Amino acid sequence: MSAPVFLAEAGLLRPGTVVLDGPEGRHAVSVRRLRPGEEVVLTDGAGTGAYGSVTAAEGKDRLEVAVREVRTEPAPRPRITVVQALPKGDRGELAVETMTETGVDAVVPWAASRAVTRWKGERAAKSLAKWRSTAREAGKQARRLRFPEVAELAATREVAALLESADFAAVLHEEGSTPLASAALPETGEIVLVVGPEGGVAPEELELFARAGAAPLRLGPSVLRTSTAGTAATAVLLARSGRWG
Repeated sequence: MSAPVFLAEAGLLRPGTVVLDGPEGRHAVSVRRLRPGEEVVLTDGAGTGAYGSVTAAEGKDRLEVAVREVRTEPAPRPRITVVQALPKGDRGELAVETMTETGVDAVVPWAASRAVTRWKGERAAKSLAKWRSTAREAGKQARRLRFPEVAELAATREVAALLESADFAAVLHEEGSTPLASAALPETGEIVLVVGPEGGVAPEELELFARAGAAPLRLGPSVLRTSTAGTAATAVLLARSGRWG
């Protein structure tokens, strides 16, 4: 099994003895019950990882690690961003979790016109914090050094602007004439995909996105839930772009 990953401040990612404490130290000592000699990876979540072994586990939340090596991963190309319409209940966190584990680079929450869920006021702040926490924890679980960015909630016109600036943009839609699996993809740059809500993408949104350069593409013969479509699409793109090669 690969070494577990823990989040650490960038200043701690250096060769030598590093102390991990606080919530991450508590998770390592009291939950994972790591002991001297076990391998661990510390990361800042931005692409840098410190590789070493545990030298001491003290109390409930203090882990000492002897770091042997520090590596920094280059930013992946092409970069994959999924614009995720707000789903009902906890399906938003499910979408973020599985997309993170699959390998998405950024997630943009979208207030689609047909979305049942609405983020407003205090609820918006709490929901966004949940999505970001989910991405962080899923990134550690997936042994990633670079965690996906979860952006602020976007309105439809903000999504259109994002699509217009992308090197490849598409809206996942069951009526798309072209499958995502055969669309021409760029080797570098930014890929942006839009996943609609349970009620589907409204015609006026489709029209606006089309003017921004995002054609409707289908995933396959079956219709996926909004909470799983982004994960399936990310897997297709990672395989076709060579990032899984």
